[in-house]
Amino acid sequence: MTAPRHFVTTTLPYVNSAPHLGFALELVQADTLARHWRRRGSDVRLLGGTDDNSLKNVLAAEAEGLQVRELVDRNADAFAALRGPLDLSLDDFVRTGSDPRHRAGVEALWRRCAAAGDLYRQRYEGLYCVGCEQFYSPDELIGGRCAEHGTEPRPVAEENWFFRLSRHAGRLRELIADGRLRIEPAARRNEVLALIDGGLRDFSVSRSQDRARGWGIPVPGDPGQVIYVWWDALAAYVTSLGYGTDGAAFERWWAGDGRRVHLAGKGVVRFHAVYWPAILLSAGLPLPTDVLVHDYLTVDGRKISKSGPATVDPVALVGAVGADAVRWWLLRDVPRVGDADFGVERLTARADRDFAGGLGNLVHRVVTVVHRYRAGAVPAPSGAEPAAAPLRAVCRTAPERIDAALEDHDFRRAIAAAWRIVEAADRCVETTRPWELARAEGRGDLAAGARLDDVLAALVHACRLLAEELAPFVPGAVARISAQLRTTGNGTLPAPVPLFPRLREGR
Repeated sequence: MTAPRHFVTTTLPYVNSAPHLGFALELVQADTLARHWRRRGSDVRLLGGTDDNSLKNVLAAEAEGLQVRELVDRNADAFAALRGPLDLSLDDFVRTGSDPRHRAGVEALWRRCAAAGDLYRQRYEGLYCVGCEQFYSPDELIGGRCAEHGTEPRPVAEENWFFRLSRHAGRLRELIADGRLRIEPAARRNEVLALIDGGLRDFSVSRSQDRARGWGIPVPGDPGQVIYVWWDALAAYVTSLGYGTDGAAFERWWAGDGRRVHLAGKGVVRFHAVYWPAILLSAGLPLPTDVLVHDYLTVDGRKISKSGPATVDPVALVGAVGADAVRWWLLRDVPRVGDADFGVERLTARADRDFAGGLGNLVHRVVTVVHRYRAGAVPAPSGAEPAAAPLRAVCRTAPERIDAALEDHDFRRAIAAAWRIVEAADRCVETTRPWELARAEGRGDLAAGARLDDVLAALVHACRLLAEELAPFVPGAVARISAQLRTTGNGTLPAPVPLFPRLREGR
């Protein structure tokens, strides 16, 4: 039987500056899903990358007095380098400005839409937000400013190529409404449906070479125009698979019957759930199956950005507290719906409470009693201790609960399902009181010895299951736990050692 296939992608960020923690959230979420589905037996491909062809990158290079290529290469390298600090399991990384797969695929997609009659040229005047790389009508602004960036869009007048988005509104609405194009959470799906119901306007898909400063992919057959950066960047989901160059990977991961899962922030839902699917409809290509949307991280209530006072360097943060603590906070404390305010104190408090005081304490406690009462040898389960049954019941249902939560793109709920094992194991220790069973066994009570064996077996099983289920979330931490729970050549557990030192001294 062929394993299920999942193609998982993050958005491709502009590289006008260095990465920030808000984008690390998306990377960690995507990585966790990919690792989880791999562990469940799926064939998974995880894609990351960078959007090199944005006007924002050109303007940032001008501001720094650099050549555009120099700035783009420097910052794109910083995004690619997040793989190590964040412990990411990326299978592929595409750079739209230099990857040899990309340009040919973008041109092929353009030609498919042109052949479908969905591209036309006209003169246009509008208000353009460089931050969003998007035109806005006055009624879409708040007090004359872009809602996303708080800036006043610039008036632009030029002749561009347009895409017939309006032609695909009905079909697009049908696919979203019946779930074939699944958008989660429901509030974002409703937002997209309302956008469609309000009337979709055709949108500009090229810029003049002059306004693009000559940076980007020229429009096929019209070298005076550069392809719109969003068209360019969204196409990377298929050009990274060889669309337009080598079709084998494209056929396997996009044209086949697997899932095509995009993760995206709430500010770019329009592009991923409206523009991109419409382009694919025009080209006669399959649509994504899932668009999973996350909200923002903030600092003191202000959205984290690449620059300005509300920014957090994820690499520096990992250097200070470790990848496990960063990944854990992003997955444990950030809600499925609603922004989350970041603070180092919140992160370290969570890590100390859950790693040192919760998970680490449980594993150390269990390994210690196995060494104390059974010389490190893990007994076989027997069912002799009824009080261990609730723990076993929680262990049986935890994987299914975790699957359901991650299917809903709810990382907090998934971790809560795993954490029920920690809580049930702690209750089992307090209820069965292994030290008292050991004393009774020492007095010749064989039944107490059998009950102790059963309790220890249940506790070790629970800890091992925790390691298995939490591995997609915090692979580094779980590697230490697994090493502590792995039997050695003589069939015994390694001697117990503290696994997680506290990040805050004196706590």
